[in-house]
Amino acid sequence: MNNMRFPWLGLVIITMLLPLLVGCEGEQSPSRTRRPAATDGASPGGCQGCHPQTMDTNHAMPCTDCHAGNPNGRDQQAAHLGLEPHPAHPDRMITACGPCHAQLVEQAAVSSHFTLAGEINLTRAAFGASDDLAGPRELPGHATISSPLDLVDDLLGRRCLRCHVYNNGEPYSKTSHGSGCAACHLRYEQGRLQSHLFLRLPDDEQCLQCHYGNRVGADYYGYYERDLGREYRTPFDAPRPYGVESHQLAPDVHQQAGMTCIDCHPGTQLMDHERAEKQVTCLTCHSRALAARSAALLPNLKVSGELVTLRTKTGHQTLTVPLPTNPAHLAYGNQTDCVVCHAQWSFNDQPTHFIRLDADDYEPWEPFAVQGSSSVEELFATARRSMDEAAPMPTMPEGMTNLPQPGIWLKGYGQRRWESPLVAADDSGRLRLFRPLLDLSLSYVDNNSTPVMEGIRPTRQELIRRPYTPHTIGKAGLFFEQRLPADHLVQPTATR
Repeated sequence: MNNMRFPWLGLVIITMLLPLLVGCEGEQSPSRTRRPAATDGASPGGCQGCHPQTMDTNHAMPCTDCHAGNPNGRDQQAAHLGLEPHPAHPDRMITACGPCHAQLVEQAAVSSHFTLAGEINLTRAAFGASDDLAGPRELPGHATISSPLDLVDDLLGRRCLRCHVYNNGEPYSKTSHGSGCAACHLRYEQGRLQSHLFLRLPDDEQCLQCHYGNRVGADYYGYYERDLGREYRTPFDAPRPYGVESHQLAPDVHQQAGMTCIDCHPGTQLMDHERAEKQVTCLTCHSRALAARSAALLPNLKVSGELVTLRTKTGHQTLTVPLPTNPAHLAYGNQTDCVVCHAQWSFNDQPTHFIRLDADDYEPWEPFAVQGSSSVEELFATARRSMDEAAPMPTMPEGMTNLPQPGIWLKGYGQRRWESPLVAADDSGRLRLFRPLLDLSLSYVDNNSTPVMEGIRPTRQELIRRPYTPHTIGKAGLFFEQRLPADHLVQPTATR
């Protein structure tokens, strides 16, 4: 009844509040980045005026704490004075990341992901080196190639180690990454940083930024890189997110169940060289007795009575771990690796040819222009466009400094195969799967198109085949025993 006496009251109230309502709509929301209006051509709003980023709440600090620079600079030159664009790089992570993550940074610096000492020293030893290097920084540089070992050093520094944490990887859509800590903990796509949201638990996309190609990692998803010759690749202009097209084979059964890399390879193992000696094996989970003692290695593994379960770290699924029941495990288990029977397929590329080419004679190599190396592909593309003009001299960046050096490295294969895994006994007599990882043939053609070295092979034949664990696991086939009899084995191979 009272409202009917003052029908104009609601209209007056709305009229009075209208300016306030309009003003509120224009106010900046706490979750929205708003740029102040630019004046006199200057960049507004400090660092985020030009670089608006979604920031990680766990790293809510001024940009200058990590990147230095001058947040009060009124133009790019002034703002970037003293700027550190890659604070997580191994050379600078102690200063940038160390104040808050001292122990992690100290452990990471000597981990295999940072030193790559195993790969470097094993390859050099195969070609006769007697000394071990602490990491890629100790690789000798050679202005002149005068010995096979010089050639190996150049191969390692410029072709093999281009995806390590000292640089940003190849600029394909799925292979570019940050340096140092950022390689695993910040997301890159198409060669650009996507955000400053730090990944506490790296997902598989982060791992595959380096573990692609015919190396362990890509096989977990069933990726098998095609041969490099033109006749083996797709005839269409298809995307090549990992540099070279891949065959799609059967993924690993653990991947199909929803497990990711870090479920079996936790950061404490990957980044701590002391704990890395305690490797997770198949029986860590698939043996009830060992699973009950594996809490230090895999805290997400639980044993309750006869039941063993694993909770995935990213998907948060609880999976029941199957335990071995087939009588074959009792018959062969003490002398045979699980993967001998359970690997669905294996990397069996042999031999791998590497040719250092210093001459600007590209035409004979045109069918191999796709190399999974952006610098090589760009060089071939430039040579095609040059037509009657002088072709560009071949150069390829050095992996640590990214500075161009004379010559390019081309790769090819005698054959690429995934069937018929190589089974052999190691030094202890245990049957394992081997891959011809160091079945290498190196050649060198100088700038006069003269072959200086041809078909250089490892001097230590026992290091050519290496035992490894393919990530292509599935049920053992009906004919698994055909992999076991002695007359099917290759010659025993020593381990280093």
